[in-house]
Amino acid sequence: MRILYVEDEQLLADAVTHLLKKADINVDWVADGEEGLRLAKKPIYDAIVLDIMLPKMSGLEILEIIRKQGIKTPVIMLSALSEVEDKVKGLEIGADDYLAKPFKTKELIARLQALTRRPALCDTKTLQFADLTLDLENRTVNGLPLTEKEASILEMLMKAGDKTVQKDYILAHVWGADMVAEDNYVEVYMSYLRKKLKETGSKVEIKTVRGLGYKLMIK
Repeated sequence: MRILYVEDEQLLADAVTHLLKKADINVDWVADGEEGLRLAKKPIYDAIVLDIMLPKMSGLEILEIIRKQGIKTPVIMLSALSEVEDKVKGLEIGADDYLAKPFKTKELIARLQALTRRPALCDTKTLQFADLTLDLENRTVNGLPLTEKEASILEMLMKAGDKTVQKDYILAHVWGADMVAEDNYVEVYMSYLRKKLKETGSKVEIKTVRGLGYKLMIK
C-alpha cells in the first residue's frame, strides 16, 4: 500500500510515518496544501491522509478540487477541530472517513486497510479508453487474451487516463513489495502489451515518459 500523508506538524508526521512504515505502508509526506494537491492528482496512491488545517491551502480545498476533477482515491480527513460542521463538510465534499486528533496510529492503519479493501463504487467489469475495451473478468482487451500481469498493468494505465503512471508504482502493485523485481520487468511487459494493442488494431499506444513512467495516447 502507498499513501499520501499531508500534515504540517512535523513531530506528529515523523511519528506517524515511522509507524506506518513499520506496518509495511509506503508513505509520501508533504507539509503544505499546494504540494499536497500536486501529489494528490497523481494516480499512484491507494489512499490519502489529509489534515484540514494546512499552510497555503486547506485540506478541504484540496479534497474539493480533486473530487471535482474526478479523482476517486480514498481520503481520510484529519483535524484537531471537534465541531460537527467540519466533519460533515468533509464528508459532503467527498471524504471517505474522518479521524479527530489526537488519534492512535493503529486506528489509522485499520481504517486505511478497510478503505483500500473496499471496492470502489464505480468498479465495473469492463474499462474503456478510446477504442480499447478491457474485460476485467475474462482478462481480455478487445477480445484478445491477456496474462494476469498484462491485464493489471493495462488496467492501471486505462484508469489513469491521460496521466502518467510511475514505473515504481507498477512494480509495487503488479509484482508486490515482497518480491525482488527489476525495472526491466516493467519494460518487458510494456513490450508485450504494445504488441497486443497493435494486434487488436487499436489506435491507442503506450508512450514511455522518460524518467517517469508510462501513459496511454491515441495515435
